[in-house]
Amino acid sequence: MPERPRILFVTDLAYPARGRRYCDEDIHLTSRLREHFDLALCHPRDAAALMDAFDAVVVRNSGPVLHYREQYDTFRRRAAERGTRVYNPLTGRGDMAGKDYLPALTAAGFPVVPTVDRPADLPLLPPADRYVAKPKDGADSIGLSVVDRADLPGLDWSGLLLQPLVDFRYEVSFYFVDDAFQYALHAPDPTRRWELTPYHPTPADLAFARRFIDWNTLDHGIQRVDACRTTEGRLLLVELEDLNPYLSLDAVTPQQRETFTAATAASLHRFLAAGTGTAAGHPPA
Repeated sequence: MPERPRILFVTDLAYPARGRRYCDEDIHLTSRLREHFDLALCHPRDAAALMDAFDAVVVRNSGPVLHYREQYDTFRRRAAERGTRVYNPLTGRGDMAGKDYLPALTAAGFPVVPTVDRPADLPLLPPADRYVAKPKDGADSIGLSVVDRADLPGLDWSGLLLQPLVDFRYEVSFYFVDDAFQYALHAPDPTRRWELTPYHPTPADLAFARRFIDWNTLDHGIQRVDACRTTEGRLLLVELEDLNPYLSLDAVTPQQRETFTAATAASLHRFLAAGTGTAAGHPPA
């Protein structure tokens, strides 16, 4: 490996995310990572064709995979065949592998928003008048709908997850590099998901988030644990984002931003030194 490793940084700078500017975040990250690596940016549709010229591929704000499914499946297949180092490694068990982990964690008794994917498991959900139906391959609320209890008998369950419409006080996200907690942000207004302010987690909050980081078993990478605080005060997992989590670096303090960037660079150095490749895993959402 050359003295300065070569990194292919995968991002969609033009992705029109609601309430977020992907490009600002990745411009900042790449400007700092260039202090450590020889780095080039590419669109996710081009990653498979370009990756052989680099020592590792870093997948960042690449947008929902459903917009370029064929190209992403090709990228995963070629990365597995060639042992390409991909960061995050493609062995994640969260959103990277689709959303089947939510009903699995529900059945296992984890503190998640109760989720099922077949009518026979409806008794696992608490009684509710309204439910949220989400496509398993959805992202950014694409395809999400609200279903009344009376309409459940006619619901087409193909590729769907079903959850009760949870009454919650706010949403909160915990951000990790490898297994190290970095910062937390929350949305005090449930109707404004991306108007985030700093959140100071309690030891119990961090224990909640670390439970899912430990469950995911990724040795390297950036992960975001999204949760909601119910009206009863419980934290419930909403999503474990381990493919390309948006980091909301514009909402943290300058010191937190610098600490996060340094932690990411150090994690990438460890990842490359470990010689960790990738595995085929499952197609992501």
